[in-house]
Amino acid sequence: MRRIDVRLAAGLSALALVTVGAAGCGGQQGGAATDDVASEVTCEVTKETRVGIATGNATGVYYVVGNALAGQLSGATGGKLTGTAAETGASVQNVEQLVGGQYDVAFSLFDTAVNAVEGKGSFTSPQPVAALARIYDNYTQVVVRNDSGITSVADMRGKRISTGSPKSGTEVIANRLLEAAGLDPATDIRAQRLDLTKTVEGVKDGSVDGFFWSGGLPTGGVTDLFTTAGDSVKFVDISPLLPKMTASSPGYQGGTIGRDAYGTATDTPTIVVPNVLLVRKDLDANVACAITRTVFDKRDALAQANPAAKGISLEKARRTLPVPLHRGAEEALKDLGAN
Repeated sequence: MRRIDVRLAAGLSALALVTVGAAGCGGQQGGAATDDVASEVTCEVTKETRVGIATGNATGVYYVVGNALAGQLSGATGGKLTGTAAETGASVQNVEQLVGGQYDVAFSLFDTAVNAVEGKGSFTSPQPVAALARIYDNYTQVVVRNDSGITSVADMRGKRISTGSPKSGTEVIANRLLEAAGLDPATDIRAQRLDLTKTVEGVKDGSVDGFFWSGGLPTGGVTDLFTTAGDSVKFVDISPLLPKMTASSPGYQGGTIGRDAYGTATDTPTIVVPNVLLVRKDLDANVACAITRTVFDKRDALAQANPAAKGISLEKARRTLPVPLHRGAEEALKDLGAN
């Protein structure tokens, strides 16, 4: 368990470093100019601009990587861009607040982003958003107490299950998995719509039987749980539900939570979904270009904050359809040599 303890300590140190940047993040964070579509994209930001970044739960990877990105923007742009990352409920809420002008950049699960541009799921009409890039993948992590009697999602009937924060991408995936297993999320489980911190606390004290979480590997809150209560919890293999999940969204694919991620005895098959960075379609193209370049130029620095960022690659950056790439991101990815 020593390696897990070191990872936990590193994650907590990263959180401590970024907390200063996140302090006072409530309220309006969006500050970037509107795009002049007739202008050339130079990737040069000429005016000092503050960029608000919507992330996710404080113990999740979005929050850590988002704060790391915010911290890299100033140095990458000669001080013209400054970033502020905020804790949020994640994907669905992020899209809503991005469109509402409260933030300029938003982390989102790909399936939620597709729903947004198509006006489906949680969105009653198409949303005016575009992608900067596809980034790292999220792993669906379904964890239950050993004494819960749960060995599959179908076994969750009547149990106290955390489906994630309201309006989060985790909640979207949790509900789809429950439906794929033949359960009604509204009536067949005792749903606990909790953020990850409260979820982990509930599993530890026995008030929560299990939970869904969609995040990069490793996620700090899940590391905490397996480090302090690993003998009383286990992962559930949800891979048998993959065919039904891919029928509902093209973004789902098979994956594995390696035993090294949390120090478990075995690997766990699971379902993976990509993440995308979203902006409004009318965000200033030079700002969009500069942020996109920073994501890839500073990938190693982001990975120091959390290893999940190692999954950011130019090879996959353009794979965002049906979510369109912002024209500023197109220019950045072309210059960077993305296929």
